[in-house]
Amino acid sequence: GSGTTSTDARARMVQRQLRRRGIHDERVLDAMGAVPRERFVPEDQRRRAYRDGALRIGEGQTISQPWIVACMAQLLELDGDETVLEVGTGSGYAAAVLSLLCAEVVTIERYESLARQAGATLAELGYANVEVLVGDGARGAPDRAPFGGISVTATAKDQPPPALVGQLAPGAALVCPVARGRREHLIRLRDGAEEAIAAVRFVPLVSDED
Repeated sequence: GSGTTSTDARARMVQRQLRRRGIHDERVLDAMGAVPRERFVPEDQRRRAYRDGALRIGEGQTISQPWIVACMAQLLELDGDETVLEVGTGSGYAAAVLSLLCAEVVTIERYESLARQAGATLAELGYANVEVLVGDGARGAPDRAPFGGISVTATAKDQPPPALVGQLAPGAALVCPVARGRREHLIRLRDGAEEAIAAVRFVPLVSDED
């Protein structure tokens, strides 16, 4: 049945798109192998769920390429007992992956329709340690801080939103795509030190502050 097909597709994705390209954290690889990506994409996109690219999910948003989701999760270096903040729930797919790597995920989505759909999918699949909030992700969730990791799935201009940096626990990492001039890079910020990881393209981070 279609179950085996997607299981095979998932195993192939983990091998070809992730392992071969340097995703080495076994916990991340296991999580990517466990989450049914096809359940987070629109019906008409399901046969393309495991292709090596992003897919549209509505409201001008996308579900990121599998490698990006795995890379961002790996960069957080989670050990399992953290509360992680995700900005930009989208389909809920990355939140599901993160939920297998930490104690709790708080994820914020500005589009209520996407938040509702993501919340429903996550609940249906049994990812009980994910809380989906509707709001301005650039403000974070100060009442839930500090976080043991923050993942931002939309591009910030020049630097990650300061409010988010302020909600990091000591030693915790914030992973965020940042645009400077015409270049966009995925960066990791930890204890004030920044490293650029890879050139990327994401949808822009929209904040009510803009």
